[in-house]
Amino acid sequence: MKNNFRCKCPITSALDIIGDKWSLVVIKQILFEGRTTFKDFVESPEAIATNILSIRLKMLEDFGIIKKQKLPSNRKTNIYTLTDKGVALTPVLIEMTLWSKYHIKEFNPDLNLDEKLEWVEKNKNKAFKQIIENYNQQKQSLLQDK
Repeated sequence: MKNNFRCKCPITSALDIIGDKWSLVVIKQILFEGRTTFKDFVESPEAIATNILSIRLKMLEDFGIIKKQKLPSNRKTNIYTLTDKGVALTPVLIEMTLWSKYHIKEFNPDLNLDEKLEWVEKNKNKAFKQIIENYNQQKQSLLQDK
């Protein structure tokens, strides 16, 4: 994999990986919505095109943000899970959600803001830890043969 970063700036370099229209959406879907299969992503309300989805999944895998594996109970099905590097984006996603709450809601009053968001905002570190623990438990359950 050839890394074509625009410059040496850490923010710009991060955006070169996760700053496109779809990468954080895919990560959000895995972390918060439990989506794990190609079909899950295609059927999401965001309506990502299959060709774009394939490219994003491959790129995220190449950068070690997600991992593609076979579902133990159905070896024909590929599943995508977050790596530790991907899970480490949890605070970024939460902060983006809070930013939207305060700066986008006026333009999109139908934003889907979870009722727990107020608690998350007041207890960020605890919330980050809880979200990550919940995701890791779900991931372990998914990867165990049923």
